[in-house]
Amino acid sequence: MSGPVVLHGGGEYEAGDEACVSAVLALGAARAGAGRAIRVVVVPTATARWSPERSAAHGVAAFRRVAEREGLAVEADAALIVDAVTAADPVLAERLAAADIVAFPGGDPDVSVSVMPGSRAWTAIEEARVTGAVLTGASAGAMALAPWTWTPGGGVAGLGLVPGLLVVPHADAGSWDATIERFGKTAPAGLGALGLAERTAAVTLDPTTNPVTWQVVGEGEVRWLASRGGETAVFRQGERFETPGRGPS
Repeated sequence: MSGPVVLHGGGEYEAGDEACVSAVLALGAARAGAGRAIRVVVVPTATARWSPERSAAHGVAAFRRVAEREGLAVEADAALIVDAVTAADPVLAERLAAADIVAFPGGDPDVSVSVMPGSRAWTAIEEARVTGAVLTGASAGAMALAPWTWTPGGGVAGLGLVPGLLVVPHADAGSWDATIERFGKTAPAGLGALGLAERTAAVTLDPTTNPVTWQVVGEGEVRWLASRGGETAVFRQGERFETPGRGPS
């Protein structure tokens, strides 16, 4: 068993993204239970090269704003994990271990996959997820959670939280074929492509099941291409679909 995972296509925390933020808060509220504020930690690792403080503040403000609108008590803060030193910080790791929601905004996907593996911060996140914490990634933050991610320097191994797929953020009908062609040239065999429109998310309550069941939240489309050369299935708000899980059915 594992906590929920939410993969988001980008444009996170902007106007129009309230449905996705609300869905994440609802999952966090279920984990927090009655009588306690929802603990949200925004981790701007992917923006380490430019403005992690700004990215974190943007996410924190969005969770607070939507929570206030919905009458939810929330304690939202940031964990500025941007390199090996901060990823080893015991105070930040403790904050992550106690979180109900851990949120990775977008940026550069290669930073997260180089900083997080084997770190105290990642161990804390995995400990929180075992007890039901929600992990959400947007754009590059979502890309890094897959087994493989495309980067400007080429494809690299991802954090491997969700099996059987690579994440294609900012996906739309006009760019889909060209994007798949670019990603597919270097992607390992056997991975499907999950395309996520901006201000749109795919939510799974447990990524360890086989198959993994997802539900769409948000204003745009989610695209699923199980294999190159196959048909792309398109899903919208409220619809469910399945992707391959780990191990035998």
